Amino acid sequence: MIGGSIGRGAGRIINAMVRGLARHTVNPNTLTVIGVLINLVCGLLFGFGYFFYAGLVLIVANLFDMLDGKLARSTNQVTAFGGFLDSSLDRLSDMVVLVGVLIFYARDTPYHSTLNVFLVSAALVGSVLISYTSARAESLIPKCDVGFFRRPERVVLLIIGALSTHHGSTNFFANRMPAVLWILAIGSYWTFAHRMFYTWRETQRIVAAKAMATNATAAPDETSTKPHTARPTQEQLDAAHRASISR
Repeated sequence: MIGGSIGRGAGRIINAMVRGLARHTVNPNTLTVIGVLINLVCGLLFGFGYFFYAGLVLIVANLFDMLDGKLARSTNQVTAFGGFLDSSLDRLSDMVVLVGVLIFYARDTPYHSTLNVFLVSAALVGSVLISYTSARAESLIPKCDVGFFRRPERVVLLIIGALSTHHGSTNFFANRMPAVLWILAIGSYWTFAHRMFYTWRETQRIVAAKAMATNATAAPDETSTKPHTARPTQEQLDAAHRASISR
């Protein structure tokens, strides 16, 4: 009940913002580009170790990511290029944020961690594989968005890890970014494998359906293949009888 109330409240706020943007005839592609620029700032903050502020900036960046699509739909500005631009820049946003986290753990500081560098790299590759698999699969099947670790879930986890990071704190709930990186690394490849299996199953189903349709159309019609022998008429029978008598 509480979660639903929060969701409805957030929805009303976002809808009000969309109406305001629509009145000022803002182009949705502009919001998409602004969102990427904010994510670049987020990546820089991560790289310099300001995780808490990076988490706040990441929330703002993804607010723009929600607004551009809603604005495009509400103002009938949905275009093929707009969808392409949004999808492409989302991949860039994902990468610059994770590269920022990677740089922080790779730097020569007390928080340097080769393991965390590996986990960030694995999460980065996994996020690219998830989006690539989905895009490639949808050239073969209608839709491929299965799996739990889609982009919104990955972003939420990064926000939690960032906001919980307070270097030097001994609180149990503080500095959860390494745990988040483990979840991102494992969950990303799980989702990648899920989409691979789902695509294989759907393509097999399509092949089987086409084979059944082909067999149904190519099956011979028994009534049409039987040789047709005409029954002789009474005149033909009489003529044959007279011929046999004359012999």
